[in-house]
Amino acid sequence: MNRRLLTLLAVPLFLALAGCSQVGDAAKGIASEAASQAGSAAVAELREQICAPLQDGTVSEQDKQILSGLLVAAEGAGLPVEYITPLEGIAESGDQVPNESVTALQEACGIAPTPTPAPSNG
Repeated sequence: MNRRLLTLLAVPLFLALAGCSQVGDAAKGIASEAASQAGSAAVAELREQICAPLQDGTVSEQDKQILSGLLVAAEGAGLPVEYITPLEGIAESGDQVPNESVTALQEACGIAPTPTPAPSNG
């Protein structure tokens, strides 16, 4: 009799434990989803910070410093080479920021590149 009672009491315990496991799995799934969304939001914010200085079509010395500082974050966030390569070109440039790097970064950002003025025949 005692063995039968023990078995009957064990069944709800096992069901409760199984339910806890499913709840735990669901919680892990929710946490993973939230982390993924937070990561996506961080990447979007990083792209926005990279693209903001390019809106006017020029890269000032201050813009260059900002973009150079964002290079490490962009690499760490796994941004595509369309962002990384031009950022490297800008960061490694001397006094003159390469137009090709600015144009490539504008294209990655979806900004229409500012046309270079044609020399006048004056």
